[in-house]
Amino acid sequence: MSELEILKTYKIYIGGQFPRTESGRYYPLMNKKKEVIANISLSSRKDFRNAVVAARGAFGGWSGRTAFNRGQILYRIAEMLEGRKEQFIGEIVRQGGTRKQAELEVRQSIDRCVYYSGWCDKFQQLFGTVNPVSSSHFNFSVPEPTGVVAVIAPEDTSLLGLVSVIMPVIAGGNVCVVLASESKPLCSVTFAEVLATSDLPGGVVNIMTGTSKELHSHFSSHMDVNAIVYTRDNKDEKKLIAENATLNVKRVFFWNNDWSKAGSENPYLIMDLQEIKTTWHPIEQIGVGGAKY
Repeated sequence: MSELEILKTYKIYIGGQFPRTESGRYYPLMNKKKEVIANISLSSRKDFRNAVVAARGAFGGWSGRTAFNRGQILYRIAEMLEGRKEQFIGEIVRQGGTRKQAELEVRQSIDRCVYYSGWCDKFQQLFGTVNPVSSSHFNFSVPEPTGVVAVIAPEDTSLLGLVSVIMPVIAGGNVCVVLASESKPLCSVTFAEVLATSDLPGGVVNIMTGTSKELHSHFSSHMDVNAIVYTRDNKDEKKLIAENATLNVKRVFFWNNDWSKAGSENPYLIMDLQEIKTTWHPIEQIGVGGAKY
């Protein structure tokens, strides 16, 4: 008597928890043989709103941490990913990749976490400035995080694209709500399990599954989202996102990189999601006779 396979139902990740989708909807994920291999949540607008609330609640604590501590946590994510790499390799293979491709993608994903962990306490010095002024002031400019970032992750990779867009966002002190790949979503929830056990505060990263067709308009029109990153090629979605962003002057970025290339990791992706704050500070001067002015 043959055993009936019990398929895993992958949940979403919001506020450090793994709730079921509010909509109660799922879609069957199929492999190349058209066999159902998992049930994936179809996230709704309500799920997205809940995720934005969680992200906003986490922003103050995450942006207020020292840059060095953020780097420690990103490095811990790399360590946890390393410890579960066989699971990620297996999931990529189940979704149609070869063993060699899967091993390379997981290796690059681990390296990418390490790369951005190193930048956490360095990009400020590189991109901050002390500005020359003609008055008796210090004038300096420093990058500060934008806030809540909505991210529509690449469709064509399961893990590497997801990691490549999350890491520069949170390395700079931002928080995010991410829509994972629709056709290759398995690694996204498993990666959420890594985040949940790696000292990352709940709400800093929120991961949803579902369709960009249904959710991109909500990602771009929500009034408490400060920036949106879109990484896919749909021209109609890009147009609507750009239009909706004007409602509260969101910053919009279209990152269309080949995430497997070394050039796709750089500190400029961190800086895309930073605001430059300039501060003036008076200098106390001493004149003739010791007078201060």
